[in-house]
Amino acid sequence: MGNKHTTLDDILAEDMHHWYNKFMKESPSGLITLFELKAILDLQGMNEDASSYVDQVFLTFDMDGDGYIDFVEYIAAVSLMLKGEINQKLKWYFKLFDQDGNGKIDKEELETIFTAIQDITRNRDVIPEEIVALIFEKIDVNGEGELTLEEFIEGARQHPDIMEMLKNLMDLTPVLIIIVEGRQNKKVNGITEN
Repeated sequence: MGNKHTTLDDILAEDMHHWYNKFMKESPSGLITLFELKAILDLQGMNEDASSYVDQVFLTFDMDGDGYIDFVEYIAAVSLMLKGEINQKLKWYFKLFDQDGNGKIDKEELETIFTAIQDITRNRDVIPEEIVALIFEKIDVNGEGELTLEEFIEGARQHPDIMEMLKNLMDLTPVLIIIVEGRQNKKVNGITEN
């Protein structure tokens, strides 16, 4: 199945030419559509929340809004997740969480996203409702039940435990590894290999 990578840093350390070849192998047109992304990640048949999350990730990676992720957008998104400043990452998280685009995130939006992430990564170490309750307990000091971008960034920066939780929950390493290494379910002698 190719090289085994354990972190995004390992993946980014690879030669850019190698990355480009992997990207072009998965998407010869040089562009990935939402449908293709779901196929690459073998995400057919997922529940509505998980599907909505993948849609939202795609929209945040599609920086020019043309309906495609090209190699530059892909590398920029990965770079942001790895090397970006804390404020940049928090803005990206906020944009991802704000599903209705109203400039605020509420408990339901966070629970939906966290549940969807767990459906995709199959990491169920924490209960989404508990994480959301903790985030709102510590950050929503006005008790409004919603967080603005400013409240979210300021609150996360003031609480290292929340930053660490967000970092762990939003770890896209498994998704990135699948895309870069092309580890789709493959038929080998009629048997599906995971």
